[in-house]
Amino acid sequence: MTDRVAIITGGSRGIGRATAIAAAERGFRVCIGYASNEAAAHKVVSTIEATNGKAIAVKCDVGEESDILALFKAADKFGTLGALVNNAGVVGPTSRVDEMSADRIRRIMAVNVTGSILCAREAVKRMSTRHGGRGGVIVNLSSVASRLGSPNTYVDYAASKGAIDSFTVGLGYEVAGEGIRVAAIRPGLIDTEIHASGGEPDRAHRLAHMVPMKRVGNAEEIAKAIVWLMSEDASYVTSAILDVSGGR
Repeated sequence: MTDRVAIITGGSRGIGRATAIAAAERGFRVCIGYASNEAAAHKVVSTIEATNGKAIAVKCDVGEESDILALFKAADKFGTLGALVNNAGVVGPTSRVDEMSADRIRRIMAVNVTGSILCAREAVKRMSTRHGGRGGVIVNLSSVASRLGSPNTYVDYAASKGAIDSFTVGLGYEVAGEGIRVAAIRPGLIDTEIHASGGEPDRAHRLAHMVPMKRVGNAEEIAKAIVWLMSEDASYVTSAILDVSGGR
């Protein structure tokens, strides 16, 4: 499909890992951002290279602007940017709002919201025809939590994803005439490690009965939807949010 570069934040595991592999299969050169798990990130690179794909791994905590600038600088050396997947995200332990610390809330917003906006800023600078770019696609990772609110669990995470929904729509309108499409995926209960980060590793399977399809999703199912949005098959899709949630 393309030999251009796709930056995927949080690309060392879960949905990010599956998306990196799927994007490489579509012909993208993949730049994988990872916050701490270097071994896992390089394993994804090796997996892609084993099938003649091209990939690099760059350490990047998207909660830090300097790391974001370094990630995009590394991608610039790898090729012409064609896609950004804002996948990196964090969640705190299960908690009510009246039990949350300011540090917890700041961290979640810094990574999930500010980090995504700053990554998009850098992508627009490179992809927008207004800046001499060739166009491209930005796919943000939201969550059905933005609609459900996640009471008694992580309202702060849900609020951060609500911000991503608004950002997706607004940025999409802003750059629609500059060759850039912007969309978001709202995953439902997906079998990934993020639930362990919230202190409930079995949460997805425990709540599977609430999903109309009566099962949890997997990372590959989300990755396929993301890569579709990155492709020319979705050439008339922008400012759109796609639920991939089994009907939840």
